[in-house]
Order: sequence, then C-alpha cells, then structure tokens
Amino acid sequence: MIIYTICLVVGLAFAFISAVAGHFFGGHDGGGGVGTGGHAEAGYDHSGVPGISFFSPTVLACFVTAFGACGLILSKVEATRSVWVSAPISAVAGLTMAFATFLLFNWMFKQTESSSESRVASLVGQEASIVTPIPENGVGEIAYIQGGSRYTAPARTESGSPIPAGKFVRITRIAGTQYYVDVIN
Repeated sequence: MIIYTICLVVGLAFAFISAVAGHFFGGHDGGGGVGTGGHAEAGYDHSGVPGISFFSPTVLACFVTAFGACGLILSKVEATRSVWVSAPISAVAGLTMAFATFLLFNWMFKQTESSSESRVASLVGQEASIVTPIPENGVGEIAYIQGGSRYTAPARTESGSPIPAGKFVRITRIAGTQYYVDVIN
C-alpha cells in the first residue's frame, strides 16, 4: 500500500510542480526548429507533425499517478486487497490512462496545428498585385491574399520583362522562395 501512496504523491507532485514551473519559467521558445530529440515534451514526429511521445514526462507521470490511485482504491476492496491482484490491475489502469493521455495530447496538437504561413503549393494560378516594381530580369515584390490574410513575396517574371507597381499578375510557379508571375491580360 505504501508504494501506491508514493506513486500517487509523486505523480501529483510532478503535475503540480510542472504546472507552476511551466507557468513561471516555461513558454519561452528559443526559436528555430526543434525535433523530437531536442525537447522532452513535444516535438515533431517523422512526418513533421507536432506531437507528444509515449515516453514523455506527462504520459509517464499520468501512468504513475493512475497506478498509485488505482492501487490505493483496490487495496481497500476485500477481493483485490492482495498485491498480486491489485498490482496487475493497477498497471493495466495506469497504462490505459497513459495511453488515453497520449492520444488526447496528440489529438489536441493535430487539431490546433495551424500557421499564419500559407500553403505555397496552392498558390500557383492565384492572382496577385505588384507591390514593388519588377525590373527587367530582376526581382520585385508581389502581394496576394490567401485564407483572409495578406502575404508578400519576392517575385520575378517568367519572360524577364519588367512590370510596374500596381499591375495584376498571376503566379505561374514557385521555385524555393522565388515566385514567378505573368501579367494578367
């Protein structure tokens, strides 16, 4: 019974300390891309989608807490008082809660995944306007609207001909960070 109490207290203490420490000391992103190996809690899986590992501190703490709580409850019931009965049931309950936490966090990360960056592949064929004139064989700047937001990007013409500011163009292709455009007739 003492091991169940220790697990419950350690799990709850971890949750409390994480919440307090995260509130006062967390939430500061150092910038740059951090992959799965660079952050203990959440990173990117092999597909580049944000997520949480099954062995993250949150999931492990959930297992320990559920194991302890379930063990304490089962040790009070006459039929499951024996550690040989309560421990396996508590372990299954802990794994179930940890797996549920794992699924919940990954679902939340996927649901809230969004960006102010537009999806570049869908821009080909879209109309834009010239913000900064494109000189002959040079680079200017276009502005376009996508998803209700206005974006700007460096652009050049397919033919190399100049286009003055204010003209409307169509995005024909995107190579790296360079947008290629043609004048709309």
